[in-house]
Amino acid sequence: MADAFQAEISQLAGEINQQMARIREAYGELSVMEHTARSADGMVSVTVGRHGQMRGIELNPRVYRTLSPSQLADAIMQQVNEATAVVSEQSKQLLKPLMPEGVPHEDVFGEHATLDAFFPGPVEPAP
Repeated sequence: MADAFQAEISQLAGEINQQMARIREAYGELSVMEHTARSADGMVSVTVGRHGQMRGIELNPRVYRTLSPSQLADAIMQQVNEATAVVSEQSKQLLKPLMPEGVPHEDVFGEHATLDAFFPGPVEPAP
């Protein structure tokens, strides 16, 4: 009986280790995830990271002759919003297979989430 119990514990430990490795790999991919959105006219390109942080803005030199300052600001914001939406969707798809059942994506992968969100509280032994 003790051998069967030990085998079960070893199997569970192996499964947990595999899941942890998948989670760490996904977090590694998330840390470098970014997307660049370009305006249809090619005047504005914006690159954002996973949490919407700006990583780069490229403006075609002709943009200053074709857009007013407010139009340029709007064009930049459009590309930021588009790139952020794409990165958000990519991260959700990457992490979907790892999500605990019934736990919202933002609880685990929101801006202030940690790996602890993946794990339940301590298990209390049955009396």
